[in-house]
Amino acid sequence: MHPPATRRKTTVTALVRTAALALLMAFAITGLGAGPALAAADGDVTWTVRTAANGYGADRSSFSHGVNPGGQVKDAMVVANHGTAPLELAVYAADGFTTDMGQLDLLPRGKKSVGVGAWVHADRDRVVVQPGKSVEVPFTITVPGNATPGDYVGGILTSLTQPDDAEGINVDRRLGIRVKLQVSGALKPNLAIEDLHVRYAGSFNPFAKGDATVTYTIHNTGNAILSAQQTVSLSGPFGWLRTEAGRIAPPPELLPGESWKVTVPVHGVAPGVSLAATATLTPQLTDASGSTTLLKPVQATTHGWAVPWTLLLLVVVLIAVVVGALVLARRNRARRKLREDSRVRDAVQQALRERTTQQS
Repeated sequence: MHPPATRRKTTVTALVRTAALALLMAFAITGLGAGPALAAADGDVTWTVRTAANGYGADRSSFSHGVNPGGQVKDAMVVANHGTAPLELAVYAADGFTTDMGQLDLLPRGKKSVGVGAWVHADRDRVVVQPGKSVEVPFTITVPGNATPGDYVGGILTSLTQPDDAEGINVDRRLGIRVKLQVSGALKPNLAIEDLHVRYAGSFNPFAKGDATVTYTIHNTGNAILSAQQTVSLSGPFGWLRTEAGRIAPPPELLPGESWKVTVPVHGVAPGVSLAATATLTPQLTDASGSTTLLKPVQATTHGWAVPWTLLLLVVVLIAVVVGALVLARRNRARRKLREDSRVRDAVQQALRERTTQQS
């Protein structure tokens, strides 16, 4: 039985996750180009946010800027109140990350940001929006002079903290817009295949093919946001008995430094004793216009065993039967020889006795 403090903490965690899910859904909508306004995913959320119309565009789904180290960019977000009461919202920025579900999310307010969340500063940390009205919130992006070149992703957020009388706690609801920055300098997109393993599972049928599972981790070791096309193949000794895996879903766009675990089932694999598994990634780089460029493929190979244990056992049994039959035949020949030698000796002795008797 958990003490009250533990139960209270568990409830708060669950509610915070629910609020974070609403934000995550909003970011998914934005990333798919559903329009600049982020619709609320919760009926209690009565406001929306969108990009401001300015020299960067009038209908942007997110903020995207190229900035030099030490440079600045000024932009703005529009907050609209669709409710019947005034809203006072907190405004702040946070770094982005890819969740285990492959979605973009933002760090909680209490977590330290080192990229977008640290470089984006709104001209106010709170905004009051009257019913049916909109307020433009300007912000400035200031990139440090020693910033590493490459891609950075985060978001600028509005947050409303409300009491939940039923639970006796506060619930934080957030809506935001994605901010992507590319710090100028040498762009070095690169993906690595790490921890590549293969496991084989055969069948009880000694002459049937089996299934294999290939696992590996995709690691974005470069400084650009990347996805990839993936292929996996298996082969026996000397490249024989080659088997291709089916279509593999692409990983999400990985931010620099992020990793993504992949598990690929491969069916109809011939048990060739020695098994080579090869994973190939073709990185995909998407530019600001949405065009995708395929980069040089990355490949890694590992080896495992694909031993047909049932067939091996059958062979062992057959060998044991043959060896047993040979041993038995040899023993029978030896027994027959012993019996023949004994018969010859008895005959010789009998002949000698008869001769001796005749001489007497």
